[in-house]
Amino acid sequence: MKGRKKIMTKNNTYNIAIVGATGAVGQKILKILADKNFPINDLKLLSSPRSAGKKIDFKGETLTVEVAEADSFKNVDVALFSAGGSISKKLAPEAVKHGAIVVDNTSAYRMDPNVPLVVPEVNANALKDHQGIIANPNCSTIQMVAALKPIQEAFGLSRIVVSTYQAVSGAGWEAVEELENQTKQHVNQEEMTADILPVGSDEKHYPIAFNALPQIDVFEENGYTAEEMKMINESKKILENNDLYVSATCVRLPIVTSHAESVYIEVEKENMTVSDIQKVIKTSDGVVLQDDPSTQTYPTPLSAANKEDVFVGRIRKDLDHNNGFHLWIVSDNLVKGAALNTVQIAQSLMNQGII
Repeated sequence: MKGRKKIMTKNNTYNIAIVGATGAVGQKILKILADKNFPINDLKLLSSPRSAGKKIDFKGETLTVEVAEADSFKNVDVALFSAGGSISKKLAPEAVKHGAIVVDNTSAYRMDPNVPLVVPEVNANALKDHQGIIANPNCSTIQMVAALKPIQEAFGLSRIVVSTYQAVSGAGWEAVEELENQTKQHVNQEEMTADILPVGSDEKHYPIAFNALPQIDVFEENGYTAEEMKMINESKKILENNDLYVSATCVRLPIVTSHAESVYIEVEKENMTVSDIQKVIKTSDGVVLQDDPSTQTYPTPLSAANKEDVFVGRIRKDLDHNNGFHLWIVSDNLVKGAALNTVQIAQSLMNQGII
């Protein structure tokens, strides 16, 4: 199946399935497909039995959500998965058996050596080696590598140290509702109740309102969280450099939308300046420079919300390391960090003639 091509449907359009169509990311995918006028012949909306039967409007047409099953992918060209890793593990291979190309927005296949892990602005060429499944990276990884890849190409890159300031929506809409409820409780001088964050399956839960939680996902034996290890391992894979030094600390803040990241890098080329870094960012696809301390110009989670780009500001040369630089990177975690990147992968498959 490596590098296989499929014959497109009539009138240069494609049959698309969305698994997890009623979720936050699934809804964003639908909106982006409509906004970008993706050439769709037939659109199939799939979900768990709990959400099956719901009606969703798409470009003036009312569609009924169906239960996602093994046989749901007959005659599907591209299946966009965003329904959790266990569903992807179960149904993605079934979709491939029916001839679909899967774009998976979970962590299920990201580190599989046979699965391309793709940010189209960074490594779209990796799509040609697909074997039926393509992985969408972690939201916090996407925005970072989108900003750092052009720097790597221009000046080389030897080290990344990142601290994230991540939005609650990354944990789902139930976590957003919990943030809203806790805010009300705090204002009313009531005890804040916590049932979801930092991790729903963990024994302890802490309020996120007026707080900062230095845990996203479960802890691993090395003391890092799974989210931190995703950033470390995924960055090396996407940037195609296993010798790259990467370290991450991931923190959840009471922000609804958009992740922010403080990123320290060390470049390989000597005597680079802030202006050199800024020039590279200015000419990079999907990345916008917002960096002028004299006018207090820099990106924030609010200013990045609902926008497609990755925004970069606060670029500074390290005071002690000649090759070190600090950057502030912000992007909407549900747009570029999930739904948009998924759709862009499908667009790249189309543009390269892979589907």
